[in-house]
Amino acid sequence: MSPITPMLFKFLTDLSENNQRDWFKANKPRYEKDVLDPAVELVSQLEKPLSRVAPMLSAIPKRHGGSVMRIYKDTRFSKDKTPYKTNVGISLRHEAYATIHAPGVYLHLDPTECFLGVGCWRPERSSLAAIRTAIAERPRDWRRAIESKRFRERYQLAGESLKTYPRGYPRDHVQIKDLRRVDFIGIAPLEPNDLTEPELATRLIDHIKSARPLMTFLCDAIGVPY
Repeated sequence: MSPITPMLFKFLTDLSENNQRDWFKANKPRYEKDVLDPAVELVSQLEKPLSRVAPMLSAIPKRHGGSVMRIYKDTRFSKDKTPYKTNVGISLRHEAYATIHAPGVYLHLDPTECFLGVGCWRPERSSLAAIRTAIAERPRDWRRAIESKRFRERYQLAGESLKTYPRGYPRDHVQIKDLRRVDFIGIAPLEPNDLTEPELATRLIDHIKSARPLMTFLCDAIGVPY
């Protein structure tokens, strides 16, 4: 059974209406019971099957310092000073990197938007250059990765792009649309009800398997295994 219940989304809705430290402190037992512990349990359910289908990705079922991202916001450089995130993020990161900017998988749980994301979000400069070089030099492999049937059935390419073209590439390059990307991610939309259905972990693993062509291309481009 899925460890995620409607109570997780109810808590997040209530938090969005009461995003204050005093309210969270009073409701922290509810957060741990309805949100944190179910999210950690979901990561635990993903751990073994993920090691088979994507052994370089890590599912770490820990309350702190694992795959479940902190609910506490870093507000130092933000105009929005509300202290808590109103979503749950689960990040299955590549073992070769410690950041969210490397090829990986991200599950987003929010009362208004749920999705599974795969790929590279804002890769750092050298990785971005390597991915663009791979797309430019191997356009057929890139198109094969993003146009495979199983990938297209579940994912749409998303993320931000440059308004102009990247330095060093002609404007009329056959892949200029993709060379302009600063994010190389696929998004599979989900409904909150999907997250509470039986066999959730199996469904998520199937989605991750469908992303193998994109993940393999990106990992090959930056020189890490997948």
